[in-house]
Amino acid sequence: MKVIFAGTPEFAATALDAILAAGHSVPLVLTQPDRPTGRGMQLMPSAVKQLAVKHGLALHQPERLKDPATHEPIRAAVAAGAEVMVVAAYGLILPQAVLDLPPRGCLNIHGSLLPRWRGAAPIQRAIEAGDAETGITIMQMDAGLDTGAMLLKEALPISAADTAASLHDKLAAQGARLIVDALARLDQLVPTPQPSEGVTYAAKIAKSEAGLAWTQPAAVLARRVRAFNPFPGAAATVNGTALKLWRAEPLATTEGRGEPGTVLSADAAGIVVACGEGALRLTELQKPGGKRLAARDFLSGFPLAAGARFDA
Repeated sequence: MKVIFAGTPEFAATALDAILAAGHSVPLVLTQPDRPTGRGMQLMPSAVKQLAVKHGLALHQPERLKDPATHEPIRAAVAAGAEVMVVAAYGLILPQAVLDLPPRGCLNIHGSLLPRWRGAAPIQRAIEAGDAETGITIMQMDAGLDTGAMLLKEALPISAADTAASLHDKLAAQGARLIVDALARLDQLVPTPQPSEGVTYAAKIAKSEAGLAWTQPAAVLARRVRAFNPFPGAAATVNGTALKLWRAEPLATTEGRGEPGTVLSADAAGIVVACGEGALRLTELQKPGGKRLAARDFLSGFPLAAGARFDA
């Protein structure tokens, strides 16, 4: 089958790689324009562009798709026999005029069990909320925000150790497998409307969310540390130094042992900080300009003792 592909990050590149490996022809790849990144702010191609270049695929990188002139490469691909468009974490809104171009519509690979966690950050929000499972939904796109009819849906457990990074990789592999399955069985799959109950929205993660409020329960803060790894990285300030907190685990109640934000102990096992409920053991931290370090190594260069206070 000839498949137009639209996507940008590694999540999408995993799906594109699987589509190519399954023997489908991809006459056109849409991906976001190269963006400045890193300390040097050099223009970097997306993961999808890098894969497309490797395979010699035609590329289209519009800033947006509002102008009908930007639709021409898509029209040309459809005229040349493309039947369907697959969309995965593209990052641009597809207007109805684009959704109507492929004869068999546009299929989206969404990283949640819809209708839960529609929107930009379903992986992080599922961890943050303490969900026991998430998964992949393959849906037919419409003009709404992840509101289209569902073709395939498969659950995936969220482990207590999963970070946004590890769960992303699991879901990327699952999504790649399911989209190949969906393309193979497209004639047999029956679209199922999403239920009206259970709708939640996964707002885009903002850097301003990174700071931890120690008055919250330790279990909540531990989930936030996992959800914000790798972006934006949970943050806290102690002794005037802003730290990134990459791994942490909640501990049983420490009632009466310190105000929220107080360091209760600091040793090779971790830095234990009092919370609104229980305590949080920080096991991987990072100083500004430094590397991520296990607590043992971190403390050798940044001593902390019981009684120190993290800012609220």
